[in-house]
Amino acid sequence: MNSPLNLSSSRLAPAASLPTLPRLLPQPPGVNRKAVAPPLMGSSDALALAQYATSAAERGEPIAVVCAEALAAQRLAEEIAWFAPGLRVATLPDWETLPYDHFSPHQDLVSERLATLYRASRGECDVLLVAATTALYRFAPPSYLAAFTFFLAQGERLDVDALRSQLALGGYQHVTQVVAAGEFSVRGGLIDLFPMGSALPYRIDLFDEEIESIKSFDVDSQRTLYPVPNVRLLPAREFPQDDAARTRFRGRFRELFEGDPSKSALYRDISNGVTPGGIEYYLPLFFDATATLAEYFPANATVAIHGDVGVAIERFWQDTESRYRLLRGDPARPLLPPHELFLPVDEFNGVLKPFARIELPETPARLAERATQALPPLQVDRRAGDPLHALKRFATSTRERVLIVADGLGRRETMQQYFAEYGFKPAIVADWAEFVRGDASPALAVGPPHAGFLWPQGGIALVTEA
Repeated sequence: MNSPLNLSSSRLAPAASLPTLPRLLPQPPGVNRKAVAPPLMGSSDALALAQYATSAAERGEPIAVVCAEALAAQRLAEEIAWFAPGLRVATLPDWETLPYDHFSPHQDLVSERLATLYRASRGECDVLLVAATTALYRFAPPSYLAAFTFFLAQGERLDVDALRSQLALGGYQHVTQVVAAGEFSVRGGLIDLFPMGSALPYRIDLFDEEIESIKSFDVDSQRTLYPVPNVRLLPAREFPQDDAARTRFRGRFRELFEGDPSKSALYRDISNGVTPGGIEYYLPLFFDATATLAEYFPANATVAIHGDVGVAIERFWQDTESRYRLLRGDPARPLLPPHELFLPVDEFNGVLKPFARIELPETPARLAERATQALPPLQVDRRAGDPLHALKRFATSTRERVLIVADGLGRRETMQQYFAEYGFKPAIVADWAEFVRGDASPALAVGPPHAGFLWPQGGIALVTEA
């Protein structure tokens, strides 16, 4: 019942939801092999990935998109979901901290990461987008999430004391009023609980020892919203906090670092059950072995490399090694070497090698080699007698059907009124699928694409405000 922040939980809609068009991406030649896509202009990269993912999802094959930039991953997530709304699209966010920082990532980010990793491990993502630098991290093994995730359902018997202990082991905090993910409160027969990976908290009403009802509630007003049959509880951290994990941490700490561990505040905090800020950069000490992100993918997944990932990884490693040399001298807080926390380049390439791979390069190509083209200049010229002359001339002269995209309903209404003042009246369409199924041109819709493109083979020109 819990829906993570950037994940569509709907199952893939029928294939008709994405009308049949020429394919922009090649099919990889198989596992351990890669294909290189022709350069794609504007937001046609998102369209290409949406097409590929739709076909792959029908075969039960997810696609993981590793992006050179975090902003590109976020953009693609929004645009892919627009081009193919039936796909389950997820973004794995970064911690948004620098390596070896002394503070921990925001709990909302941890919540979203845990939910996305859990869904990926269960095959519930059709498209997973991640920045290359995030993909370099070493992760908790999938077995950790499986072991520390549990469900509560209406009608089940519930031992409140056992639940308290289980939540504490999962890293949840007991509070007087629940306002953030990873918190819970017990007041007699009422239990308020904000699961990690959930957009809303839940109120569990007990009758004796039976769960009588489960309802979501609003954090601000604390009023219940609607009933749900069950809730999923993920751990509150990306590492275990039980006695066995603390013992493992202390043992690994003594193995890796010289000197008296009792002089380290970090060591003492973990021994006393306290979670210090920045403990995420000691994550490998909580496990016998960590995992790579690739271990959350099934063997039949495709990996798409978007942009100049090699340059992004090289820059990350230079910055990380520089920070390690700068900060490693503190005996109270000794640092793990970078290779213990992040995948070196050779290891990163090695874990991706078994998958079918597609590269979407940013390298400029000759016009004839591009699958999609840049649009001609279409800017509004407010000094001209007809500010829309370039757009109107293009819409009437091009062989391609023209779809103009506004970034919101209000903006669409403003554009429609402005267009009408100069005799330009595009048809209103609900979305991409309606435009492609129909024959209207020019047309006006609402959507997230950030940059337009000309697609001669598909017979479409997408025009955005940017």
